[in-house]
Amino acid sequence: MRAGAAVLSLLLLVETMPVRAAAQAGEGQLNLVIVEGEGAINNIKQRTAREPIVQVEDENHKPVAGAAVVFLLPDQGAGGTFAGGTHMLTVTSDAQGRAIAHGFHPNGVQGNFQMKVTASFQGKTANASISQTNAAGAAAGAAAAGLSVKWIVIIAIAGAAAAGAAVAATHSGGNSSSTTTTTPPPVITITPGTGTVGAPH
Repeated sequence: MRAGAAVLSLLLLVETMPVRAAAQAGEGQLNLVIVEGEGAINNIKQRTAREPIVQVEDENHKPVAGAAVVFLLPDQGAGGTFAGGTHMLTVTSDAQGRAIAHGFHPNGVQGNFQMKVTASFQGKTANASISQTNAAGAAAGAAAAGLSVKWIVIIAIAGAAAAGAAVAATHSGGNSSSTTTTTPPPVITITPGTGTVGAPH
């Protein structure tokens, strides 16, 4: 009986070990949240861009101050540089857990690219990627006004909807007043008369 109880206790101990290890492995993780910069379109003619901002959080989604945050740009193709012409910038997160990639300027190459971000704090790390586009023209001009790709698409759809409404109003009578009234079409009544038959004129 004692041997059976010992084996049973050993089996229970072995079964609970992976659960405890998994719980310990999940503790103390960092989260990296992209606050600004995702989907941004940079104006390569004016070399202007929105500065990427990330926030470092703990496993309870509370801000982590003092974390080392590294922003890394591609060495070739579309991308850009930080102050001094470097492709890497290291920033320390503030009291709100935020780190800003100050001094980012896009290069003259059009296309999509990803800025790699790594945060580390007391032996814990987190990784993220910020997707951006270098462009010239109308899209870049909208980006300079602080608009992302998502907002440009929304504005384009809204513009198309407004144009469609204007065309519909034109074809329905072009009433320019703020209140639209619908007038029923006139009713045409045909009354048969009395026919007469006579000699041709």
